[in-house]
Amino acid sequence: MATSNMKILCSTLSRLRVDYIPIRQNAFYKPPKYRPPHWFVPKERVMSEDFLTQENRDFIEEIIQDKRNSQIALESPLAHADQQTIEWNPFTRRVGLIARKIGNYPLWSKEGKKYQTTLLQVVDNHVIKYVPPEQFNPMKTTKVQWKEKKTLGCLLVGSETVDPSTVTKEYSGIFNSVGMLPKRHLFRFMVSPHAALPTGTPLFATHFRVGDHIDVRAKTMDRGFQGVMKRWGFSGMPASHGVTKTHRRPGNIGGGGEKARVWPGTKMPGHMGNRWRTLRGVKILRINTKYNILWTLGVAIPGETGAVCYLYDTILPLKKLKTAPPFPTHPASDDLPLEYYDESIHPFEGETILFDEV
Repeated sequence: MATSNMKILCSTLSRLRVDYIPIRQNAFYKPPKYRPPHWFVPKERVMSEDFLTQENRDFIEEIIQDKRNSQIALESPLAHADQQTIEWNPFTRRVGLIARKIGNYPLWSKEGKKYQTTLLQVVDNHVIKYVPPEQFNPMKTTKVQWKEKKTLGCLLVGSETVDPSTVTKEYSGIFNSVGMLPKRHLFRFMVSPHAALPTGTPLFATHFRVGDHIDVRAKTMDRGFQGVMKRWGFSGMPASHGVTKTHRRPGNIGGGGEKARVWPGTKMPGHMGNRWRTLRGVKILRINTKYNILWTLGVAIPGETGAVCYLYDTILPLKKLKTAPPFPTHPASDDLPLEYYDESIHPFEGETILFDEV
């Protein structure tokens, strides 16, 4: 009996064909396409120095140092470029900068008011590649893509030169066409076609001006798994009067009745932090041209000390640029002043201001 049933099952399975498998028939359905960026290649590699002698290591270090020195001494392509006839306008979108948050520091106004500021250092920024609007085709996302004419190009910027032996060959190949060493961080900025920069152009903190407002994008501090009191600011339960082991619990979430489920978006314990956030309209109070440091007003910039931030011109209507900034960017120069201060900030190297008590 069992043998006959097995024969029937095998004969039934043998008659199944692949083209009989039902598929989704929908004229409006299109399978999602995964199209990663062209620079999205494996970056880290497994380090192995089993066959390297000390002489090999010294030779590699010497070659890397020579390339780094030649990259520093390389003149900006803007010095040999023709003078652009296109001028800046309020609808122009410039390139941004990649900075690192290095801490907080106070500044004082000329009236004696104290301001808390955040220091952002622009480290070794260079333009790596420019993709014109007609060639820029990003990967598909869940957001609705309006069918409009593409007007912005993609400018790839890298920061913080690293040892080429610590990254993969594919990742290093991105920078070979530019003639530069690999960068630790890469970020793309959507720019207007007439604001594009040639590859290899260095970017400095003077790309912005004191008094201008910028938008800062960074990841928040990673808090891990947290309860509702820390994550959402719940008050918790009373400390006594019959409360047993529920002092920091959320309490009733209202899941009874006809719904009998958890409503989407209910505030509950979970992972906190490590999310991309953008702080808009941050004012620049001071710029140091020697170390490429920006003093920005406030201490609300996302991320811990050492976090990587992306800076670009603000999009807030009331804080947008009113006058032409350095366009397309500020060229490299050796005769710049060491410090730029906002008109309301008292310079550190100036004379001390004394206020009489009333």
